[in-house]
Amino acid sequence: MGPVLAGVLQLLALVGVLALVHIPFGNYMARVYSSKKHLRAERWIYRGIGADPDTQMTWPAYLRGVLAFSLAGVLFLYLLQRLQGVLPGSFGFASVSPAQSFNTAVSFVTNTNWQSYAGEQTMGHVVQTAGLAVQNFVSAAVGMAVAVALVRGFSRSRSGELGNFWADLVRGTLRILLPIAALAAVVLVACGALQNFSGVHEVGQFMGGRQQWGGGAYASQEAIKELGTNGGGVANANSAHPFENPTPFTNLLEIFLILVIPFSLTRTFGVLVGNVRQGYAILGTMAGIWLGFVALMMWTEFAHHGPALQAAGGAMEGKEVRFGIGGSSLFAVTTTLTSTGAVDSFHSSFTGLGGGITMLGMMLGEIAPGGVGSGLYGMLIMAVIAVFIAGLMVGRTPEYLGKKIGAREMKLAACYILVTPALVLVFTAASLALPTPPHSMLNPGAHGFSEVLYAFTSASNNNGSAFAGLNANTDWFNTTTGLAMLLGRFLPMVFVLALAGSLAGQRPVPVTAGTLRTEKPLFTGLLVGAILIITGLTYFPALALGPLAEGLA
Repeated sequence: MGPVLAGVLQLLALVGVLALVHIPFGNYMARVYSSKKHLRAERWIYRGIGADPDTQMTWPAYLRGVLAFSLAGVLFLYLLQRLQGVLPGSFGFASVSPAQSFNTAVSFVTNTNWQSYAGEQTMGHVVQTAGLAVQNFVSAAVGMAVAVALVRGFSRSRSGELGNFWADLVRGTLRILLPIAALAAVVLVACGALQNFSGVHEVGQFMGGRQQWGGGAYASQEAIKELGTNGGGVANANSAHPFENPTPFTNLLEIFLILVIPFSLTRTFGVLVGNVRQGYAILGTMAGIWLGFVALMMWTEFAHHGPALQAAGGAMEGKEVRFGIGGSSLFAVTTTLTSTGAVDSFHSSFTGLGGGITMLGMMLGEIAPGGVGSGLYGMLIMAVIAVFIAGLMVGRTPEYLGKKIGAREMKLAACYILVTPALVLVFTAASLALPTPPHSMLNPGAHGFSEVLYAFTSASNNNGSAFAGLNANTDWFNTTTGLAMLLGRFLPMVFVLALAGSLAGQRPVPVTAGTLRTEKPLFTGLLVGAILIITGLTYFPALALGPLAEGLA
């Protein structure tokens, strides 16, 4: 079997499994977030935190819950890292430095999981499990909660109430993320992934010295890092490491885990708004962009330019031979079109155009299908903008799902789409203009520029992957990427929840002959066009200086 055919068959198998689980899993999540009953374990948690899960919240109250919970998470994780030197099970590792502790705490709480450190050489068992793994669950649940709040904004009328943040957070964690992650971890262990709490072992001579390997909860961390679109691994090599991702089957399983919740949430959206065809329209948009990017990535990486690539069957530099170009391309597109950031190959080693595709996937705003929750609410924001554009074309007041899109709604949507580009471009420009940050660049020219642009694109969009040629463990990059992650996560949530509150307070508009049919393929095409045009106009100059210049050289 040729490598191209193998890549295509992997893609077809993945699409088939995602299609099989889409309806039942999407329906299940809709029942989870609309249920009036509370599990016994959930009631214990509500008593412990002093929350009333039946109290309905307006958008400011919902936002306060999101911010308070996230702030507590940042403080706890920061202190845990600073105290690592005195904690048990630390492998003898010292406490993490203040700048890196801040960066890592912000990274995991914001669902970014950007790592400017080598995990197996920096973090002990307690920090990995009680700190990082916990945030892998709850940061994903926060994103899902905000997405459901926006959906309720479309489905409710004249109330302004968006549900209860604490109930949404707990249900997403206990009923969705925890059981699937536990099952996936068992499968990964059965397939050869490592799972233990042992210490450091010397395993023999390597290049004239003794090589040491540390144990760790690789499989359980791997399961939730992919399922929750987190991305931060125990090993520095991330999902390219055989302890995390040992076989081609586990590679495909991990890609499935990344995609299953974001794609299935479109069904949840359709069920909750009472029109599943609206969910299919959003699904079609996400799937169309994802498939297009996969095809383009495989083409750029399989192209045989030069004798070395021809002998290898494609651009194999930086890729694991057990996954090949097909599996690596599929993983790279999936992890950058979602907010995952995990890698099974090194994006800095991709072809110039291939590296640009990974960057462009993040620049779209992590919406195809995006992160758990964040992908859905990001795509719905883009749908609001597409409806507004269509309204301008025909001279009619724009409407979406029975709600008018007025000046307030458009201002909030516009603010949402402007936040991350501003963060990316301003921080990249500052890093290249100041005298010290460019010293962290491994490569000169267009590729060096791409390293810095990729870093802030990843941080601001809460992705977490890196070009790997940039030394980001400096005070400048730890601080600036930390700020980019904080602002890139929570400022958009402010606008999303404010928009949800505005929509929930409206009276539904009746459907007429002039209403734009947003469940039709025509609207899907309009939505794809709006996404690509807005992204292109925003980022094309920066892309032209980096990956496009390198790819065309």
